[in-house]
Amino acid sequence: MPAEWIEALHIISVVCWFAALFYLPRLFVYHAMAEDQISIERFKIMERKLSRGIATPAMLAALTFGIWLASLAPDYYLHQGWFLAKVTLVTLLVIYHHACLYLLRQFRNDRNTRSHVFYRWFNEIPVLFLIAIVILVVVRPF
Repeated sequence: MPAEWIEALHIISVVCWFAALFYLPRLFVYHAMAEDQISIERFKIMERKLSRGIATPAMLAALTFGIWLASLAPDYYLHQGWFLAKVTLVTLLVIYHHACLYLLRQFRNDRNTRSHVFYRWFNEIPVLFLIAIVILVVVRPF
């Protein structure tokens, strides 16, 4: 497959992954505020479907296409400071993704102990990752 197609698929996967990472914690905000059982159950379904149907598959696709793309020129990428910084941020983003999955399980098991305010702040974290990663890829400051 030509590198341009791999790159396009990587970008599409990243966009889908970030969309899910922006929306899932937002669902947590509303779930934490929910008081009636119908709403609580609805949020559980929405969170599960978003996680299993979009977030995790998009993460796996983004990582797969990103690794595939980097494997086409490993000598170049592994010697670029911007790329190594990006890999570090992507690793932290994967950890954030798994933190979301942990919180999802807490909600699923009715064990959430955090307020909607916590989730409002938690929801902002992927924005910081997106800004930093885009700057690293486009500006390549290192």
